[in-house]
Amino acid sequence: MKENFTFDDRLGILIPDLKDLSDFSLKVQEEILLKWEQVRGSIPDRIRDLEIQINQKQALLSNESNFPRSCQLNSEIAELASIINDLWLWYRANEVLSTKVHH
Repeated sequence: MKENFTFDDRLGILIPDLKDLSDFSLKVQEEILLKWEQVRGSIPDRIRDLEIQINQKQALLSNESNFPRSCQLNSEIAELASIINDLWLWYRANEVLSTKVHH
């Protein structure tokens, strides 16, 4: 099962590494989908943790008078927001995976 998922350091979750689900037996397809559902269920918690980090950085930014440091904080906030966006895309990818398993 592990060979069907790869840990993404940037996103902090396992990502399905599937070329074609039809290459697997129905039992393995269901196991993959179950594993994905577990990973998918963790995505909102991961997003919440990233939002906390964004809020902390925004609080620092509101009191920062050093321009280069302000730019750095803005960059870090933008990267965290980008990760959140990608996580939401993966969260919504469930419909695609489910459809592939059931066809």
